[in-house]
Amino acid sequence: MKTIVSIITFITASFLFSNPVNAQKDFQGKAYYFSKTPMELGRFGANMSEQRKKQIEARLKNRLEKTYILTFNREESIYKEDEKLDAISGATDSWGANFTPGPQYKNVKKNSFLQEQEFYGKQFLIKEDLKALGWKMGTETKQIGNYTAFKATCKRPVFDTSWFNFSWEGNRNRDDNEKKSDSTETVDTANLDAEPEEEVIEMITIEAWYTPTIPVSQGPGDYWGLPGLILEVSVGNTTLLCSKIIMNPEEKIKIKELDKGKEVTKKEYKDIITEKMKEFRENRGRRRNRG
Repeated sequence: MKTIVSIITFITASFLFSNPVNAQKDFQGKAYYFSKTPMELGRFGANMSEQRKKQIEARLKNRLEKTYILTFNREESIYKEDEKLDAISGATDSWGANFTPGPQYKNVKKNSFLQEQEFYGKQFLIKEDLKALGWKMGTETKQIGNYTAFKATCKRPVFDTSWFNFSWEGNRNRDDNEKKSDSTETVDTANLDAEPEEEVIEMITIEAWYTPTIPVSQGPGDYWGLPGLILEVSVGNTTLLCSKIIMNPEEKIKIKELDKGKEVTKKEYKDIITEKMKEFRENRGRRRNRG
């Protein structure tokens, strides 16, 4: 570990001393990321022809492939999706936008995180402390564009990577856990000597590649905390890869805190959209019954 830290320190120092103008002023830059998630049809696609699968993949292209822009300086950043038109319909994916992350603001000095999230016409502002991710830095390196990148990994709760999304399967699992919790509570009440069961938090491994050549503790989304800009992040079957970086553009970048919407936490927002989706389904069921 001492060796990797020494290498990072040397590269960072070399970059700063070889660029005295940059060393005297705050870094500013823009990093462009490309995200791709493979299409998974599960049992639904078991008997589907390859032609049909390709048609569905083309239809879902805007949800499977996305581009993002991270605007950053030494302390702050704004990360948002670069929206594009659907190649087939010529429209943006308005339905999918309800379940994808909105613009995100990070301040690594103040440890603050803000995210604007719109859900079916209502605006929310998710506000929480920026959580330390407990990175473990490895010795592996690889080249990403013109930059030497170092590998780091961490584990974090699955909830932290998917709270803005919704699935009926996930909701069923959540209901089952709540029922199990209620049942456990009843048993514990009957037997006061019983040890309470600890809540099991599902974790996921995150793999990141960062470059100390750009010594800012920033990255895409809510990823941060490494001694250099994060160029690549892999979470489950989704990978975010930096495709272009513009350092110290001529036009000064203004990064402002996000402030639109009703302030809520991630958990509160998840509860809101879960209840709303249940309401949508119940209303649809009543309309069908009336028909």
